Amino acid sequence: MKPNDSSLVQADMRRNDMLSSVTPFDPARRGYHAVYRENEINRCPGCGRTHWLVGRTLAECGFCSTALPLSESFRQPASAVFISRSGGQPNQAFAA
Repeated sequence: MKPNDSSLVQADMRRNDMLSSVTPFDPARRGYHAVYRENEINRCPGCGRTHWLVGRTLAECGFCSTALPLSESFRQPASAVFISRSGGQPNQAFAA
């Protein structure tokens, strides 16, 4: 018997399918998406309670620590905002 002539060795005939789709991503079709909404009663999807610790981008349940993104955080730009000053006024913070 020759090496590699056993019945356990088979040719690798995998298909090379493309993993990306030609249709664009539609977030409305992804189903339920839990977010924290300001000025509404928000129940925790983990424990059902309504006590929240709200930060800049996330709200965390005060009982079970489930974190939800804020609905308003999706409207903000993802990149950092740089503010520069031009002009002649020096920083007066250390003036006596």
